[in-house]
Amino acid sequence: MHIIKPILSTLTLVGALSGCGLLNAVPHYKLDIPQGNEVTADKVAGLKAGMTRNQVRFLLGTPLLADPFHATRWDYVYSDAKGGQLQRRHALAVFFEDDRLVRWEGDTLPAPPAKPETRLDAAPKAEAQTLSAERDPAEAEPGSELEVKPIVDKEF
Repeated sequence: MHIIKPILSTLTLVGALSGCGLLNAVPHYKLDIPQGNEVTADKVAGLKAGMTRNQVRFLLGTPLLADPFHATRWDYVYSDAKGGQLQRRHALAVFFEDDRLVRWEGDTLPAPPAKPETRLDAAPKAEAQTLSAERDPAEAEPGSELEVKPIVDKEF
């Protein structure tokens, strides 16, 4: 009986302190959590007064907040938390009248860096492969096999 009391009190004390975090000496990893709509400056540059709600939704995405009490306003909110601390928060409000865009206000994320322009017609042209035959295809008999070999100048 004398041995059980110290063991029970020690277990009770350890259980109570472990819930408080006093025994948690190892720091835990906190995720980077971006939340909301990433509305960049180039997307906002595409907004034009008179656009329909569907056009705005296509351009900016579905709004994070569509308040039923303010049906003429959509809010696009973006926040980024790193290590459990809020790093940045951006909010853009879009206003409609008669289901047409009339104005917008707020801040946005910076536009992504411009990618170099790639055009299909500017691609380097591949060298044409010359095909050679041991005999003239016009002289081939109907139904006979004609062997065609590519000429390759380079060794692989």
